[in-house]
Amino acid sequence: MSAEMISIGALGVMFVVATLLPINIGILAFIGAFVVGTSSLGLTEDEIFEGFPVSLFVTIVGVTYLFSVAQRNGTIDLLVRVGIKLVRGKATLVPWVLFGVAAVLTAFGTFTPAAVALLVPVGMNFAYRYGISQLMIGMMVISGAHAGAFSPIAVSGALVLGMVGHTPLAVSPLALFLASFGFNFLLSALTFLLLRRRTPEAAREPMAEGEESAADPDVTWRQGLTLVALAGLVVGALVFHLEIGFLALAAGAVLALVDMKNQAKAVEGISWSTILLVAGMVTYVEILEKAGTIETISHGAAGMGAPLFVALLLCLVVAVVSAFASSTAILTAIIPIAVPLLLASHLSAVGLVAALAISTTIVDTSPFSTNGALVLSNARGVDRERFYKQIIGYTAGIVGIGPILAWSFLVVPASL
Repeated sequence: MSAEMISIGALGVMFVVATLLPINIGILAFIGAFVVGTSSLGLTEDEIFEGFPVSLFVTIVGVTYLFSVAQRNGTIDLLVRVGIKLVRGKATLVPWVLFGVAAVLTAFGTFTPAAVALLVPVGMNFAYRYGISQLMIGMMVISGAHAGAFSPIAVSGALVLGMVGHTPLAVSPLALFLASFGFNFLLSALTFLLLRRRTPEAAREPMAEGEESAADPDVTWRQGLTLVALAGLVVGALVFHLEIGFLALAAGAVLALVDMKNQAKAVEGISWSTILLVAGMVTYVEILEKAGTIETISHGAAGMGAPLFVALLLCLVVAVVSAFASSTAILTAIIPIAVPLLLASHLSAVGLVAALAISTTIVDTSPFSTNGALVLSNARGVDRERFYKQIIGYTAGIVGIGPILAWSFLVVPASL
């Protein structure tokens, strides 16, 4: 059996095992990189570790550490309170506030599941109390988290831009961010219009004018310093093009030093599971490239003719698979496959990359994903089985329509 077949077979086994069993696919990817690299390709350990994403590792450690510090000193809660205060008694605006807060959190480096885990309990309790659709709230929080997830200083954005940066392709960070934000905003608008009716199983308590905004949130000097640090991170990364990971680590360290008592365990908030997943998958993708698997698959896709059709097929495939598996892992695997297709065709690089990124992440509403599971587990006063079916139905609609729309809006216009 050829090394190409062995490497792709091993990747398939990883996804199946990680989907069915509670084991991080990054662990399996590291094991696979070692086994396939040594037994099938004859690589040394040093050659296997050449694929380890050092820069991306530092970036994810830095931004998730800074988020952990900001959460522990109350800055994240402050943002939520300020957002709720802005609705001034208008309960129907709360979903949009949560969408905006989620987008801000992920755009500044919060990993998507962390932002959803923080905001979904707040949103679902609010929806239950005031008779708003909990399905709408949950889905809009997830969409908001993905809306900001592809900023240049976000985890997912850094991942995609880092992988594309090692190729001859040019993808504008701003275009990638705006494409994701705009698509998720439109998806949330549609969700809001379809699901905004009040729900019979929820409490019908009217929201008093000014009830949620009577008191101005108190801002401590540490929270103010944290907001300045976040702004500095954006300026340093986008204006002066400084390394995001080092900036975030420096900002987090300074904030920890001025609040040592509360920040002693801030390092525990680093998203180690995400780091393990991304580092393992990127390392294994390098093994796929060394085995020639990526080139073979890409040339096979390009050989099918009609690049626009192949692009649509890729968007549909990643959406279906990502509904049951890790979207980050799928994204890590699909970008290298798309690169040769883009180089050999007239397709827009930013259009296809953005469409793949959107198609991979918007289906995280699935109850089989972390985000969808958080919505299901935090629902209050509902028939669980019925609510589960509602989430499944919503996700099925996203899987069926989302990739086609992403392809239609982002790939087709730029390729005609």
